Amino acid sequence: MTKETRPDLDALTDAAVFRDWYWLKEELVAYCRAQGLSMAGSKAELTDRIAAHMDGAAAPRRARRKVSSGVNWAHLVITRDTVITDSYTNGPNTRAFFKGEIGARFTFNIAFMDWMRSHVGRTMGEAVEAWLEIEAEKKAGKRAEIPPSNQFNAYVRAFFDANPGRSMDEARACWAHKRGLPGPNSYDPEDLAALTP
Repeated sequence: MTKETRPDLDALTDAAVFRDWYWLKEELVAYCRAQGLSMAGSKAELTDRIAAHMDGAAAPRRARRKVSSGVNWAHLVITRDTVITDSYTNGPNTRAFFKGEIGARFTFNIAFMDWMRSHVGRTMGEAVEAWLEIEAEKKAGKRAEIPPSNQFNAYVRAFFDANPGRSMDEARACWAHKRGLPGPNSYDPEDLAALTP
């Protein structure tokens, strides 16, 4: 795999070329700032906004956020009957509730946080049961789905699936090599070339 030089983002005008490379969110925000574009949103939203700008098209509209219910989860007295609202946040107060219900083994994880975001209107008791189910699935060998936006974690998982004896430092070195190449950022056995001097 030959290493190409990553183009200068500020000089790019072709959305297809732009999308072919890996960019850090900080780079996307800096580009938006320099071009007078909105800097708000996720990495995927920034990418779509920049690509539209390069194509001379109108930037995609951001989805409207729901108006918050106004519940302050940091100071709320939480019980199993407490209803999950759209203003739910993970924090010391909610962590204390879950540790009280589940025990010291409780930790927030991606699958559980996704469950909380998508189950407004359910109760905290149901959230406890969901956490226990997620943990049981993990113990049974079912792995949590990695969101498409988390390319690094997806890459590392695939790297270790293919190379169980390798180290995290080696995975990071291959990832650094991969993100310096155009095209998809998924693991490929050829990435191991980054480990040979």
